[in-house]
Amino acid sequence: MTEEVQGRTARVVVADDQTVVREGIVMLLGLLPGVEVVGAAGDGHEAVRLVAELAPDVVLMDLRMPRCDGVEATRRIRTEHPGTQVAVLTTYADDESLFPALRAGARGYLTKDAGGDEIVRAVHSVLSGDAGLSPSIQRRLLERLSDPVPQSAEPVEAPDGLTGRETEVLVLIADGLSNQEIARRLHVSTATVKTHINNLFAKTGLKDRAQAVRYAYAKGLVRPPAG
Repeated sequence: MTEEVQGRTARVVVADDQTVVREGIVMLLGLLPGVEVVGAAGDGHEAVRLVAELAPDVVLMDLRMPRCDGVEATRRIRTEHPGTQVAVLTTYADDESLFPALRAGARGYLTKDAGGDEIVRAVHSVLSGDAGLSPSIQRRLLERLSDPVPQSAEPVEAPDGLTGRETEVLVLIADGLSNQEIARRLHVSTATVKTHINNLFAKTGLKDRAQAVRYAYAKGLVRPPAG
C-alpha cells in the first residue's frame, strides 16, 4: 500500500464520546489494511492518557466531547507527546471547528462521511508528515485564504469578557447584517452565529439587536459614519 510509511502499519487510537460511533470506526478500521487500532477513548482526557500509555502513531480525534474537548486534547498531545500525530474525524466542518483544531496541532481533518480508504490515507499522510485533509476541507481553507474577514485598523479590546469571535459578531450586527449574512461572512453555520449571539447577550445583559447596536457604538467597537 503506497500510503504506508516504510511499509509499516500505523498504530491508531480512536477518540469519540459516542459509543456507537466509536465502535463503528474501530470496526471499520479493523477491516482495512495498514492500520491497527490499539485503543479507544470516550473523551479527551482518556485520549491523552491512552497516548501516554500506548504511544500510538496517530489519534483519530472527535472534537465535541465532554470533560476535555478534541481541540484541548490535541493541544496537550502535541505538546506532551510530539511523537503522536492527530487527525480530526468529526461531524463539523465550519470555521469554528476547523481552524482551532489546526492551530492546536492537528495535521489531518476529515468529516465522518469520509470512507474507510479516505481515513486510512489521511492516517498515513499525517504519519509521513503531510497534511491529511479531505477535499472539502481543502476547499474551505482555500476559501478562507481567498476571502479573509477584514480586520480593523485599530483593534479595540473586547468588553465584558466577550471573545474575539463574539465581538466580531457584535460588530457585524451593528453593521446591519442578518444572522444568515453573518454566517456567510464568517464561513460558519447560522446555528453557530445564534450561539455566539446568545453568549454575547448573556455576558452583556443585552435583550435585542437594537440594544446590541447601541452597545457596540457606546463601547467604541464601531464608529458613526463621518460627515
